[in-house]
Amino acid sequence: MAVRIKHVGRYREIAMALVRHGFGYMVEELGLFQLLALPRRWMSREEHASKTLSERIRLVLQELGPAFVKLGQLASTRADLLPDPVIRELVKLQDQVPPFSSDTARGILEQELDMPLEEIFSRFEDTPVAAASIGQVHLGKLRSGEAVAIKVQRPGIARIVQRDLDILRELTTMAEKRWDWVRQYQIPQMVEEYAAALLAELDYTVEGRNTEKIALQYEGDGQAKIPEIYWDQTSSRILTMEYIEGIKLNDPDELAKRGYDVKDIAQRLVDAILNQIFLHGFFHADPHPGNLMVLKDGRIAFIDFGMVGSLSEEMRKHLASLVIGLMRKDTEAMIRAIEKLGMMPDDIDERGLHNDLDKLRAKYYDISFSKISVGQALNDLFGVAQRHRIIMPPDILLMGKSLLTLEGVIEHLDPTVSIVDMAEPFGRKLLKDRFNPGKIKNRLFRSAADMAESVMGLPGQLRQLSSIISKGKLRLEVSVPELETLLRRLDQISNRLSFSIVLLAFCIIMVGLIIGSSISHQSTMLWDIPVIEIGFLVAILMVAFLLYSIFKSGRF
Repeated sequence: MAVRIKHVGRYREIAMALVRHGFGYMVEELGLFQLLALPRRWMSREEHASKTLSERIRLVLQELGPAFVKLGQLASTRADLLPDPVIRELVKLQDQVPPFSSDTARGILEQELDMPLEEIFSRFEDTPVAAASIGQVHLGKLRSGEAVAIKVQRPGIARIVQRDLDILRELTTMAEKRWDWVRQYQIPQMVEEYAAALLAELDYTVEGRNTEKIALQYEGDGQAKIPEIYWDQTSSRILTMEYIEGIKLNDPDELAKRGYDVKDIAQRLVDAILNQIFLHGFFHADPHPGNLMVLKDGRIAFIDFGMVGSLSEEMRKHLASLVIGLMRKDTEAMIRAIEKLGMMPDDIDERGLHNDLDKLRAKYYDISFSKISVGQALNDLFGVAQRHRIIMPPDILLMGKSLLTLEGVIEHLDPTVSIVDMAEPFGRKLLKDRFNPGKIKNRLFRSAADMAESVMGLPGQLRQLSSIISKGKLRLEVSVPELETLLRRLDQISNRLSFSIVLLAFCIIMVGLIIGSSISHQSTMLWDIPVIEIGFLVAILMVAFLLYSIFKSGRF
């Protein structure tokens, strides 16, 4: 594949980063040395002797900038595909860069909202409170008096991300042709999946809609606080939301000093996340301490909904089946649930999968829920999936990442709070909902409606089939695994059978000639040719050839 001329400079940067961190062999095998005319002395510039492979992968991504960092962070959720040491390093990827100037931020605001800044905000703070690779956040106040946080997208970031994604796709295509592990770890699918997620993150209106969707879950509830979105001051590159002031959850000492019950806060947080996941199926997928705050009234506030997960009712049903199978020590039920949740390869080792799930089940046998680590249990389950090349749905993995992050936050706040204990009522509710008569009736109604629709469409389909047959256009294709091999084997058998029959007939004729000559006491010479002697020799050769063929086939 030819390297795009306009991207040559970026390809050089990527090649240099790979060489610097010990991946020069990849640059060479991909043919980038020849395509980019890179100096061979670069191969000696490797600075990785004391670092592990996983560390070097993280350092390469970090050096290559926003698109690669974001893709690495997203890849850290794929515990079903990537080895655990790599996952642990990818989680460390930092998304912090120096802020861009306030004049640039003001210019973007005025351009996107199509009016002078003074007509939008009565106050705008030039110094950002947070800066990341995609954008930065400024505080301000609307003309109507509301305090707001304004997220402004970094100039040119969309073009940079799109360029790097194009290069990443090209490199993945080149790598797929050379290394089997690229296909084994589903790298092309991962790149496309995360490219879509990253491009969606560049559109701030998507984050705004996510925020409002989560806010609907807490209407009239009062347990959690979600910031309001101000749509008149929002665009694809600007997100204006309600400013929420509180204490970040990464400071438990400050919480305790101000008189908050840390254990109660931990329980409220767990309850809020489990509500999102199991009852509504739409959840905050990155609940780290920087995105969580405690308000004066004790409510938990969530911010930054750039990464969310969604579980359909069907997925939650299969998830419940998996949990039920684990609780009942039913390995077959667990396999059925995993089969419905993930994509199993055709050549999966079913016995091996069964054995691995048996070991997993035995590991948690007779252990109280309060002593089970959600993170460890999920890692064990995803490890089994990885070993057997089972691809889990991305949102299930996002749920796993969310619960892992939550467990870390809770452990920091109050280690005595058990997520598994608190999840038990939600599991019971899922089971109850699954066998709810009303829901069973609705499922039956939907099935009946689907069947009725199929029956009603049958006459039309039959007419279409009749028309095709009458025009002589019906084409029948049958595909049976290993059919060609079977037919070839049958052909060999029939040929050998025919050969044996010919040999038998020949022998019968020869026996007839011998018996006839013996009775008549006449010579068997025919036109001075010794027929019996030659026939006997031919018969011996034919028998020898038949025996040789049978022994050679190995199927005697």
